Amino acid sequence: MTDDAVITLLIVDDHPVVRDGLRGMFESAPGFRVLGEASDGVEAVAQTAALDPDVILMDLRMPGGGGVEAIAQLTRRSARAKVLVLTTYDTDSDTLPAIEAGATGYLLKDAPRDELFTAVRAAAQGRTVLSPAVASRLVSAVRTPRTGGGEPLSAREREVLALVAKGTSNREIARELFISEATVKTHLTHLYAKLGVNDRAAAVATAYERGILG
Repeated sequence: MTDDAVITLLIVDDHPVVRDGLRGMFESAPGFRVLGEASDGVEAVAQTAALDPDVILMDLRMPGGGGVEAIAQLTRRSARAKVLVLTTYDTDSDTLPAIEAGATGYLLKDAPRDELFTAVRAAAQGRTVLSPAVASRLVSAVRTPRTGGGEPLSAREREVLALVAKGTSNREIARELFISEATVKTHLTHLYAKLGVNDRAAAVATAYERGILG
């Protein structure tokens, strides 16, 4: 993906008016081409396989298949496309699962046009893009548990963490513990929040520091 290449897009939203607006906006700007549209997560996964876009603009709450599950499926399938969430919602219950599922970025629908173009270009290059409101929520979400001394990890979370410390991949952890990869990711999200960290390396370091891993 070079800077001067045309960025191809798939627009996923259950509202036709929103899809039309986004299509018009990107087709009127140089450097973008809209390959197709989808009205729910299931259709988004199928369209991604058929069209192979560079970037998917993904709404989250859609009847007939939500965005988070679609993002998780695309991640499991190792889809080349980068997912940029574009939604009205910035609550923790929406933001964290979308990022954990594999979204490259998260913007709100009230983002200015130029900010959206910049975000799509950054996403196409694999860079993370978060709107300021979402970024501050993510930071507070991973830091909050620390202020209360941290909630203890469950037995299963300790098992997952111990395997992470050995460099085990999510897929291998799932196989070893007889659970799905999505469940492994959920456990990781919870233990990251409890430890006040946001990645695997920090989780392991913090666990050794606190004596959780010995």
